[in-house]
Amino acid sequence: MLAYTEQAMKSRTCANAFLATLALLVVCPDGITSTYQNDDNAAIDAYIARQGQRERGQEYREARKVVVGDLTHDNVPETVVLYTIEGQHGTNRHTQYLAVFSRQNGRLTPITHAAMGSKSVGGVELRSVEDESILLDTLSYAAKDAECCPSVPGSTRYVLSGRTLREQKKGASKGRHS
Repeated sequence: MLAYTEQAMKSRTCANAFLATLALLVVCPDGITSTYQNDDNAAIDAYIARQGQRERGQEYREARKVVVGDLTHDNVPETVVLYTIEGQHGTNRHTQYLAVFSRQNGRLTPITHAAMGSKSVGGVELRSVEDESILLDTLSYAAKDAECCPSVPGSTRYVLSGRTLREQKKGASKGRHS
């Protein structure tokens, strides 16, 4: 009988601990969100840092933009990151990249990335993820634009096809970007 009582008390203690944890999740979701957000930021930082090392450049951190949305038709959001690596191999050049991450076992895992823009090619600005597409504003070069200053605004969209980003040509700008 004593063994049963001890087992019952342990079960009740476990149940109470579970309920207390559940209450904390409901009452204090910010703590949980910030833990996930910190882990997500660390995964993104590490991914970009590795690419910067391969290119012998570094990220221009202030230009990074992150949006979340479903790209794979599964009602589970992917994380899309636009980032810039600059100073590759000691130059004054830069390249913008778009990377897509999925959540696997609670952690962000890279799916793919692609170059989006660079000095003398044009630039992009990540707008949103809508209708399973990544929407971007573009700036392309007119024939007489200086290398510093693309002036032709436009837009484009990318979809995730397997592990590849594919541009949907409708809405792409007409300058030297595409």
